[in-house]
Amino acid sequence: MSSSASSVVNGGVSFWYADDGLPEVRQPLAGDTAADVVIVGGGYTGLWTAYYLKKAAPFLRITVLEQKFCGYGASGRNGGWLYNGIAGRDRYAKLHGHEAAVRLQRAMNDTVDEVVRALAEEGVEADVHQGGVLEVARTPAQLARLKAFHRAELAFGEKDRELYDAGHTAERIKVADAVGSTWTPHGARVHPVKLVKGLAAAVEALGVTVHELTPVTEIRPQHAVTPYGTVRAPYILRCTEGFTAGLKGQKRTWLPMNSSMIATEPLTDAQWESVGWDGRETLGDMAHAYMYAQRTADGRIALGGRGVPYRFGSRTDNDGRTQETTIEALREILVGFFPSLAAVRVEHAWSGVLGVPRDWCATVTLDRSTGLGWAGGYVGSGVATANLAGRTLCDLVQLDSGQGGRTELTELPWVGHKVRKWEPEPLRWLGVQGMYAIYRTADRRETARHSAESSRLARWADRVAGRH
Repeated sequence: MSSSASSVVNGGVSFWYADDGLPEVRQPLAGDTAADVVIVGGGYTGLWTAYYLKKAAPFLRITVLEQKFCGYGASGRNGGWLYNGIAGRDRYAKLHGHEAAVRLQRAMNDTVDEVVRALAEEGVEADVHQGGVLEVARTPAQLARLKAFHRAELAFGEKDRELYDAGHTAERIKVADAVGSTWTPHGARVHPVKLVKGLAAAVEALGVTVHELTPVTEIRPQHAVTPYGTVRAPYILRCTEGFTAGLKGQKRTWLPMNSSMIATEPLTDAQWESVGWDGRETLGDMAHAYMYAQRTADGRIALGGRGVPYRFGSRTDNDGRTQETTIEALREILVGFFPSLAAVRVEHAWSGVLGVPRDWCATVTLDRSTGLGWAGGYVGSGVATANLAGRTLCDLVQLDSGQGGRTELTELPWVGHKVRKWEPEPLRWLGVQGMYAIYRTADRRETARHSAESSRLARWADRVAGRH
């Protein structure tokens, strides 16, 4: 029998925490203090920034302030896609030229290997499997988009990407109705929580001070304000991604977009035989309202999608709970992809928020006049991008403080990119809800029509959203 949404463990932050256990929470800030660098946010971005800064300059006094515990946000709830995608590359090509965007893409390609290297160096076991990323098309319109996507990736210098027809796709994975796929080696499956726990421990072992249960309510030059005291430092780096709207003055900076996931029970050998997926690639598709999935180390399928995309007023969820209708919708995607798994139980469901800038471009910035810096706006591609952002923030602080010079990272086109704020409510809520309703309608029409032309509805939604 299949599981109903009401029998699923819903929330508890994420399945990854149910699997690996909630962390022992570190002590909160005990009063006013000072540091050389304050990092607000204990997710991937903040921890990688602290890691590389402390490695580069061991004498720095670095303090990380986290409102709950390290990895409470997207870093502990994501789909475990460590891959080379980055939000905004096409726009950066238009603004700075094709070669600048190629440099950004090469940096992302290298970042996948850098994360794997750093985890190995620190002895962090995060269930890493470098099987690459496989993205499938299941309709003629999706196939046309997939081929265009494949050509674009080659044009940005990815010479080792491969394009597969329906037959070759079926040899790798038995996705129902798959008509083609594209694969890149620049990707790996990871266990998000094992990664963030190991990284937090490595950062502490280097001598970085980490305070949890310490919400920052306001950031201003040389000050990070909390209910328990203020930390003063020449550099205050905001690494809050989807939770940025909770800071004073940041309500409309990045929209907290919801993404939801389910995890099945462990599959039997016979069930895996029916699915294939021996390469353990991370799996995505070319739908407008796309899905993403991985084959976990303990033999489950963890699969995600948008669900209810946005909560009014930039609110965030309560410890990862998601709507039962979303659980059912994700289960339908799972069974649609793999009809042989119709009887498989869904054991866990959860949600989280990711940061979306108004122009859908990830950015890294250090304002040299104020010492305020920030990174984020990853639009769902943050597992690897956060590492590149952390290394870039490190280089920017080194440059500004006179401890280092310009580097390849400080010259990347996403550094210092400026973007306008999101519209006020209720326009923000209406726009996002309408956009994803249109995307879902476009997907249904493409499935019904069997045309190679993408839905005009989706192209219109892209323009309104500012994605192109």
